[in-house]
This record gives sequence, C-alpha cells and structure tokens, in this order.
Amino acid sequence: MKRRIILLIAIVAVVALFFALGLHRYVNLEFFQAQRAVLVGFYEDHPALTIVVFMAGYIAMAALSIPGATIVTLAAGAVFGLPLGLVLVSFASSIGATLACLLARYLFRDAVQNRFGKFLKPINQGIERDGAFYLFAMRLVPAIPFFVINLVMALTPIRLPTFYWVSQLGMLAGTAVYVNAGKEIGQLQSLEDIVSPTLVVSFVLLGIFPLIAKKALDIISKRFKKGEAGSVAE
Repeated sequence: MKRRIILLIAIVAVVALFFALGLHRYVNLEFFQAQRAVLVGFYEDHPALTIVVFMAGYIAMAALSIPGATIVTLAAGAVFGLPLGLVLVSFASSIGATLACLLARYLFRDAVQNRFGKFLKPINQGIERDGAFYLFAMRLVPAIPFFVINLVMALTPIRLPTFYWVSQLGMLAGTAVYVNAGKEIGQLQSLEDIVSPTLVVSFVLLGIFPLIAKKALDIISKRFKKGEAGSVAE
C-alpha cells in the first residue's frame, strides 16, 4: 500500500510539474505550425534523435494521461509525413496506453475488486470471454476518451499483451486519419492552400471517421452476436 501511495504521489507531481512549468502551452497546433520549419530542419539533421525524443515524449504523455495526444499526432504528420508518422504514433500510443493500464491496474484494481468484486463478477467473466472484442469496439469510437479506456480496462482481468495488440489494431485507422491531416496541415504555405483538395479530403475524413467506425462496429457486433447464437445452438 505504501509503495502504491508513493507511486501515485509521484505521478501526480510529474503531471502537476508539466502544467506548472507551462509545458502545456507548447502542445497546441499554433505552436507546431509556427515551429514546423525548425522541427523539420532538426529532424533532417538529427533523424534518430528526433524519433527517440518524439517516441519518449508521446509514450510518457500517454502513460501519464497528459492531454495533448491529438495535437502531437497531427504534429507527427507535419514533421514525419504519413508512413513514418503513422508507425511512430501507432507504437508510441499503444505502448503508452499499455503502461497507463499497467499503472492504473497496480494502483487501483485490487482496491476496486476487493470492494466491489461481487458486483463486478459478471463483468469480469464477460471480459475474460470477450474482452478483446469490447476493447476493440471502444478503441474504434473516438468519442470515448483515450485515458478512460485505459483506466476502465485496467480494472478488468484482460491480459496486458491482449490489451496492447487490440489497442494498436483498434486505434490504427483513427491514427492514420489524424496523421494524414497533420501532414496536410504541415504543408500549408499560403491561405490558398487551405482549400487544397488533399487538405479538404483530410478534414472530411476527420469528420466522417466516427460515423464509419460506428458502422463498422455495428457490422462486427452483428456478426459477433450471430457467432454467439450459432455456438449456443450447437
């Protein structure tokens, strides 16, 4: 218990320091747009170092549930382009999410399960049986905050390797949309570029992705239920 309290205090202190130092002011689209040339130049001169720093920063933000992942994802597209940006963000977000889940599980799961275990038993059984499907469904829905999914799933019996690969798969499409939008934003040179076809398509994708995800989820859910019904019938 003492170790958990010390760890929780340390996490809160790090997050508080992030805001106290004003670092959150640098996690916004205006800053990245203004500094894009500098960041791209640094990346061209020091590609390996830039990638390492980006990955470490993204993983830390995701693990500690510090807001700003969307902006950093857009920035990845602006600096690294779509193929590399997608790979970096996909792995960094999945690793960060898994670390967040691990931390939350260590800090809170035993206390929650001991106190509410009787009520959570049906949920635990459902997660043990179909946890990968439920996690995949939540990752497909952008309306559910990233950190909420990490926290909720941490309180369940889902295995961490399963949590990792399902999260990476479930977030891949959304990540691609945001990284691509960032790539197009980063290429703006004048006001006329705002209405460029590729940028318009990117923002259209940002708008319709939740609808596409919901439709895909409905189809998967129906097939999943049919599969369950078939197994019961047998």
